[in-house]
Amino acid sequence: MYIGLKHIAKKLIPNAVLKKNERFFRALISKYYVGQNQQCNICEFNLKHFVKRTNSDLLCPNCGSLSRTRRLFETLNALEVKGKLLHFSPPKSLVTKLKAKNNIDYITTDFVGEFETDFQFDITAITADSNSFDVIVCYHVLEHIEADNKAMSELYRILKPNGICLIQTPFKDGDIYEDFSITTKPEREKAFGQDDHVRIYSVEGLNTRLRKTGFQTEIMPFEVSKTNRFGFITEIVIKAMKPSS
Repeated sequence: MYIGLKHIAKKLIPNAVLKKNERFFRALISKYYVGQNQQCNICEFNLKHFVKRTNSDLLCPNCGSLSRTRRLFETLNALEVKGKLLHFSPPKSLVTKLKAKNNIDYITTDFVGEFETDFQFDITAITADSNSFDVIVCYHVLEHIEADNKAMSELYRILKPNGICLIQTPFKDGDIYEDFSITTKPEREKAFGQDDHVRIYSVEGLNTRLRKTGFQTEIMPFEVSKTNRFGFITEIVIKAMKPSS
């Protein structure tokens, strides 16, 4: 239902109107999903079931959060993060929640202007002092960056000693696949699964590149419980840590 209504709305209603009244439209659609089987841990909406997207991801109709966003929120809470946190390309559903936390100085950035953020940092040349952040969240960003070695070096530079950087990208088995001769959108979509991606990482491939940059790393696999109350999917996150010396 959600996907069908969204498709119709995009055809009939100007995008500016949809964006301005997003909260109203979501509240309207969410009435269909009210229930007690599951709950979004971000907006705390109780629902019969999450919306299953074509890629099998699970979306909250009330706030628009994806599975990985809800898992990220749970992970940040479990790690009891505090201090100065930099979030690249932050999902709207999470921004208000993290901005409200008293123990976090939450700073957002998005270079291409897709999100409303505090800064527009180029991840390969971040205009921030070294050792500035206690926590960095870099989800689904590095696969867009040709010079990912520069990006990783910058993440390492601005992270404080003993700080952590949570990193996630789409992953594949085997080796990293990248080919910079592939430049057109149709070619990139065919090769990498999305027209603005420049590679597909493997978990070990990304982990190796991070360790070469100087990070200590921990591969964090997340499985799904039988009840799956919060609408998670099986996924992997890499926790990259900057050693104290």
